[in-house]
Amino acid sequence: MNDEGKPSVAQIFEMMRKSMGPIPEAIEKAAAVDENLVYEHMRSRSYAMPLEKPALDEETRTLIYLAAALAASSHACVEAMANKAKVQGIPREKLLETLRIVRFALATRVIGDAEPLFTTMAPERH
Repeated sequence: MNDEGKPSVAQIFEMMRKSMGPIPEAIEKAAAVDENLVYEHMRSRSYAMPLEKPALDEETRTLIYLAAALAASSHACVEAMANKAKVQGIPREKLLETLRIVRFALATRVIGDAEPLFTTMAPERH
């Protein structure tokens, strides 16, 4: 802990290694530029995934985070959640189902986004 009673970046990194394996390169680079970015990131994590009285278990949180990362095309977050899933021992079948749900959601989005195109192509009714 530092003088302000918060963990050092090195301590945060050690906690991250224990829970998710390798630290994302972007987080390491952010820390080198501005340690406050790491503290803000951890504050946001605590807001999104509280330690006290969580509504969701850790496996569900990881799968949701993975799904969001896939949908957002965030390679770094997909990699981080894949590593975390491995550390947590999440079964392959659950990871594949998560991937398939995201794939289906994105395919559904394309159909929904194409509504104006379908309207244009629809046969005219007299």
